[in-house]
Formats: sequence, C-alpha cells, structure tokens
Amino acid sequence: MPPLISLAIPRGEDLLPDVLRACRDRRGGVKIVDSTGAKLTGGELLTRALVLRALLRRHVLAEDEPRVAILLPPSAAAVVTNLALALDRRVTLNLNYTLTAEQLNGSLRQSGTRHVLTSRRFLEKVPLELDAEMVFLEDVRERPTRLDKLKGALLGHVAPIPLAVKLLGLDQIAGDDVMTLIFTSGTTDQPKGVMLTYTNLAASIEAVDSVIHWSADDVLIGVLPFFHSFGSTIALWSMLVKDIKVAYHANPLDGQAVGRLCREQRGTILPVTPMFLRNYVRRCEVADFASLEVVATGGERLPPELSDAFAEKFGIRPFEAYGVTEMSPLISSNAPPERAADATAVTLREGTVGRPVAGVRAKVVDVDTGAELGPDEQGLLLVTGLNVMKGYLGQPEATAAVIRDGWYVTGDVAVIDGDGFIRLVDRQSRFAKIAGEMVPFAAVESALAGIVGTDDEGGPRVVATSVPDPDRGERLIVVHTPLSATPEELRRGLAAAGLPNLFLPSRTSFVEVAALPVVGTGKLDLKGIKRIALDAVAAAPARSGP
Repeated sequence: MPPLISLAIPRGEDLLPDVLRACRDRRGGVKIVDSTGAKLTGGELLTRALVLRALLRRHVLAEDEPRVAILLPPSAAAVVTNLALALDRRVTLNLNYTLTAEQLNGSLRQSGTRHVLTSRRFLEKVPLELDAEMVFLEDVRERPTRLDKLKGALLGHVAPIPLAVKLLGLDQIAGDDVMTLIFTSGTTDQPKGVMLTYTNLAASIEAVDSVIHWSADDVLIGVLPFFHSFGSTIALWSMLVKDIKVAYHANPLDGQAVGRLCREQRGTILPVTPMFLRNYVRRCEVADFASLEVVATGGERLPPELSDAFAEKFGIRPFEAYGVTEMSPLISSNAPPERAADATAVTLREGTVGRPVAGVRAKVVDVDTGAELGPDEQGLLLVTGLNVMKGYLGQPEATAAVIRDGWYVTGDVAVIDGDGFIRLVDRQSRFAKIAGEMVPFAAVESALAGIVGTDDEGGPRVVATSVPDPDRGERLIVVHTPLSATPEELRRGLAAAGLPNLFLPSRTSFVEVAALPVVGTGKLDLKGIKRIALDAVAAAPARSGP
C-alpha cells in the first residue's frame, strides 16, 4: 500500500474561525467578484453575511430549523448566503437547479428542508415549483436596521476573533457536526444526501492546498456549481478559508463570458470538468487564458486528445484529479510541477488520476475475496481519511454498504502502480457478466471511439451498457448518437481492433438516440442510458447472439 502522505490534522472546529481570519486579512482587498459586476472586499463579504444572518434569524428561519436550501448559481450572492447560514450554524443544501422540480422536491423531502433561499432574477431563468417556502433574498436584504449594520460591521471588522467566535456561538461547533448536505448526482442510482462534516471539509481544503499551494496572488475562476462537491469545496469553502480572490460566472458553458472574466481578472486557477474544457477550446481566445497557471479537471475522465488541444491553443496543459461526493470530494490528484513543493519530485503521470492527496490512503482489493492486492494489480479501489463522509442522510444501511471499517468503497476498479499513482479502469457497475466472464464497458467504448471518433464538442458518441439476458446472464447494448457506420461495420471494426467475440454487441444491440443524456455537471447519465437500453429491448426483443 502506498504510504499516507502526511497532513497536519485539521480541526473542523477551526474552519469557521479561519474563515473569519481570512476575510479579515482581506478586509480592504477584493475577495470576490462576479460577472454581474458585484465586487466585495473580505470585510464587506463578512459584514454582509453577518447582516443577512441576523435578518434570516429574525424574519425567516425558526430556531428548530437545522437545514436550509439555497437555489443560486456561483456568484457573490451565493457566497454571502452560504456564509450567512454557516455562521448561524445551519446545514446548507445547495440545490441542483439542472434537475427537475420532482427530483428537487425529493431532496427537500429527504432532508426535511422547509425554506429555499433564492432570487427572483434567478427563478425567472430557472422556473421551478418546489414544495418549500421560497424566500427571495432581494426582499430580505431591504429590511436591515441600523443596529444590524452596526453589529455586522463590529463583528466583521473590529471585534477580536475569539470574541466574535463566542458571540456567534461558533465555539459550540464540534468537528463531527454536519456542515453541508450534498446530494449525489444520481448517474447510476437514486440521489442520496451525503452528510459532510466540518472536519471533512477542513481536511479536503488542506488536501487541495497540498496540490495547488495557494498564494495570495491567486485568482480562482469559479464556474463550478456549489451543488457539486468539487465546486463546493474548491470554489466556495477553500476560497473562504484561504487568502485568495475568486471571480464567479453563473454559466460554465458560456465560454466567451468565462474567457472574458478570466482575462479581465487575470485568473490563475481554473477548476473545471472536461466537458467545459471542450467548450473553451472552441469558444475562447488565446489571450483569455494567458494568465492561467493551473487547470484542474475532475468529474469525468480527461481524454488525452482534449489535453493536447487545450495545451496547443492556450499553452497550459490540464491535469486530472479524482474524487467522489462521499470523500468531500478529493481522493487523488496529479499536481502541476510548477506548483510542486519539491521541484525534483514526480507529481504528474498522464493516464492516471494522480496519487492520493495528503491525508488520504488508498488500496485495491480483490473484488470477490476482499484481499488486498499489490502494485499493478487490478481490483476494487478503497480509500480512507478524515474526509470520509459522516454517512447518507437517513440511510444507515446504504452507509454501511459503502463504508467498511472506515474505508470507503468507491465502486471503481483501479490499479495503483509502484509509485502510488492510481489508474482507473472503470466503475465496478460498468462491467457486464456474460457467460460467466466480466466484460468491461470501457474496452468496448474505447474501441468504438477509435472507429467513430467524438462529437463536435469532443465528447463521446457511444456508450456501452448491459441488460439482463436469459441465456448468458447479461447482454451488451451500445447507445449512440447518429452514425454513418452500420452495426455490422461497427462489429467488424471491433473485431479488427482485437476485441474477443464475447465483447462484440449483437447486430440488434445498437440503439440510436438524438443525444446522450447527461446530468448538470456534464457527466453521462448512466442511469438514463441504462433506462434507454431497457426500454429499447422491451420494445423490440432481440436475440443475444450475432
């Protein structure tokens, strides 16, 4: 097992006091801006959050209301709202506004959330009928008294930090208390509410720092939504804890606006998903990203051809990290050599998702026996560290199924090499068991991609899945966008690529769709793809043979 990279043990109890200090450090300097024109110093950010905290306590929230939902895109308003609730020791739930009202109402019911904080302007763009009381921040912000403003200014600018901590009740927080609730994307099963504690977030923030090594000159371009753990940890809480500036834009797919924001604010760090990068390669100018020093990707595999295209155009090569919501979220990461603490260390190996970050330990075990495997042996990836979630809200059995003796079972099949770099093979669920043999979907998809290429945005045109088969256990199905090649031509291409007969879908196992379904973060909706396959087979039963 690769050794655990050392990490000074973070205290979750110190997270919010550290936010107070970081805002104080920039009390006269710009802390956040956004593309609406908002600009706040650290002192202004803290003062506004404290005033909003007072208003929400007086006019909106009951004392026995532990969880409050937020429906806002990445912006100065979303930061102030999240901070106001945290300073009131409420558990935040940033809602995924790319989902349907029915799906969001399911999250609200699971969490027992009664209020949703939003804005009229945003709700006009994303109209949703939710089963909770909608609170418009524009209305609340019009109601502060002079005393509210005075108290906010005194706590935000003048009062000693220990006194502010005591007056706000932050000294009553325990590291194991839940700080935020993030629902999983539901790409493979039903969304579950992941409870992340103050210690979880503190550990992940320090792990991010061990990769990027923040400096006071850094400007992070914040386009990742806060309902995603990648965005919540890096673009929200890391920014609040560390002495850095962030520039936000609400729509990560608006390439021209993101490029303009990066150019104007001289952004140095851009955390994104590969889907967003594809858009930027096409829509951004070279000058837009001239100041960038770090381009970190996560959420899905980073194709080497996308790295090549981005590096060729902008002169900086993206690197890949890996995480899951349940690990709040960072598990492993490559690191840009320019930011490495040791200039002689190997910190990046393309084709991998890097080494476990500081404070995280990883191992692979035999899928059937659970026995730990050695370097370069393929097995199920397990990880542990201070950033392992507290559990799924209200689902102890689901929690017990994925946390075993403190180790989180990722569900990913992986290989860890002798230097500790992790190479992901595929999801454990992304294998078909055909005639007793395990057939990886990724092998079929990779071979097909070599035949049909990618779409105009550089994304996949084919996805493999499986359905039950009465004769051989399971049957491969390929869901694809319109292709010029016929199923028989694709089968011949797969055979020519060296795939065994067991890996070849039957002629009737190709299902065409207008577009592959994705979730809001750009990841493929694997549950939706499975449903498409099941519906197609049910509508037109076919033999599993050639």
